[in-house]
Amino acid sequence: MVVSVLVGVAAFSLAQPAAPAGRRTENVVLVTLDGARTQEIFGGLDLDILRSTLRSDARVEETRAYQRYWAPTVEARRERLMPFFWSTLMTRHGSIAGNVARGSSVRVTNRHRFSYPGYAEILVGEAHDDVIDSNDKRRNPYPTVLEFFRRRLGLDAPQVAAFASWDTFGWIVEHETGTITSNAGFDRYDPPSPAAAASARQALPSPAAAAQARDDATIDLLNRLQTETLTPWDAARHDAYTFRFAMTHLKAFRPRVLYIAFDETDDWAHDGRYDRVLDSLHGIDDHLRELWTALEGDAGYRDRTALVITADHGRGNTAADWRDHGSRIAGAEQIWMAFAGPDWPVRGEWRDSEPIYQNQVAATLAQALGLDYAGERPNAGRPIAKLLSR
Repeated sequence: MVVSVLVGVAAFSLAQPAAPAGRRTENVVLVTLDGARTQEIFGGLDLDILRSTLRSDARVEETRAYQRYWAPTVEARRERLMPFFWSTLMTRHGSIAGNVARGSSVRVTNRHRFSYPGYAEILVGEAHDDVIDSNDKRRNPYPTVLEFFRRRLGLDAPQVAAFASWDTFGWIVEHETGTITSNAGFDRYDPPSPAAAASARQALPSPAAAAQARDDATIDLLNRLQTETLTPWDAARHDAYTFRFAMTHLKAFRPRVLYIAFDETDDWAHDGRYDRVLDSLHGIDDHLRELWTALEGDAGYRDRTALVITADHGRGNTAADWRDHGSRIAGAEQIWMAFAGPDWPVRGEWRDSEPIYQNQVAATLAQALGLDYAGERPNAGRPIAKLLSR
C-alpha cells in the first residue's frame, strides 16, 4: 500500500503548474488542526463515536454535544459544527479537498502518521521517515519553507511568524534557531523590539497596532494566564492563548508569512473526550472567522492573502480506533486541505479529482508568492495544479 501511494506521489508531482498571470497574492497564512479527522470536517458529529463514549445507561439525545451539534444530514451537521468555515469561507472564498465520498483524496506520504513527521512533511515538502521518526524535541534536520520565505523575500524575523500550542513546534518550525519569530507551548510571548517593528513592512505598524503590541499589561496577563489555566497535558497550552498571541502579532507587525498550529483536537481525542473534540473544532471555527475578518479588514491583506488550512495526520475510522493514529491505524493517512486565496478560483468541495498529498503544501505556498520551491528542494511535492483551474 505504501509503495502504491509513493508511486502516485511521484507521478502526480511531475507537472509544474505555471503561476497565474498578474499574481495578486503577497502574503500567506497556514493553519493546522492537529489530528482533525476528515469525518468531522466533512460530516460533523459522528453519532456512533459519541455513543461509544457514554455509559451504557446514558441517552445520547440528552448530551450537550448532541443537542449542540446534531442535525439530520451531514451537510447540516458539519455546518452546525463549523458554521463560518462551511457557510462562508468554503462557499464564497475557497475550496476544500479530502472528502473521499465525493471522489477527493488527500494523503500523507510519511509512513509514521503522527505529528512531527506530518508537520515536517508540511513545512519541508517531503517525508524523511528514517530521520524524523519520533515526536522528540529534536531540531528539524532540514530547513523549512518558513526559513525559505525569510531568506528569499529578504524579510525580518517578525515578518515570518509561527504560533503553536504544542511545545515541540519550537523545534519543528526552524532548522536554524532564531531565524523566524516562534512561540510554542507555554513560552512567553515577548513582542519583537521597537527596532524590529521599525524595520517591518511599511516601515512602522499602524499607531493603534503598535500601541497594542506595547501594551505590556495585556500581554503580561495573557502570559501569566496561560500557565495558570492548566491543560491536562504537560506539553500543550490551550489553543485560545496561541490564537491570541498570533492575532496580537498579526495586528502589530503585519507579517507576510504567518503559521498558527492548533492542538486540542488531537489531545482531547487521545483522552477519549469526543465532546471536547467537537467543542475544539467549533472554537477553531470562531478563530477562523476572527482571523478572516481581520485579514479582510486590512487593505494590506484583503485580496492579497492566501490561506491554507489542513491537518498533520488523520485518525482511525471507527468507534474502536478513532482516538488513535499511527502506521498501524487504517485511516490515519487520510487528511484534508482547505484553500482560499485571490489567485485560487476553485470554490466548494473538490469532486472526482486527482489525489493530492501533504508534501505539496510547501511548494503551493511558495508558488502563491511567486517563488519556485523546487529550486530549494528538488524532491519536494509540486504545487497543487487544480487550485489554478477555472
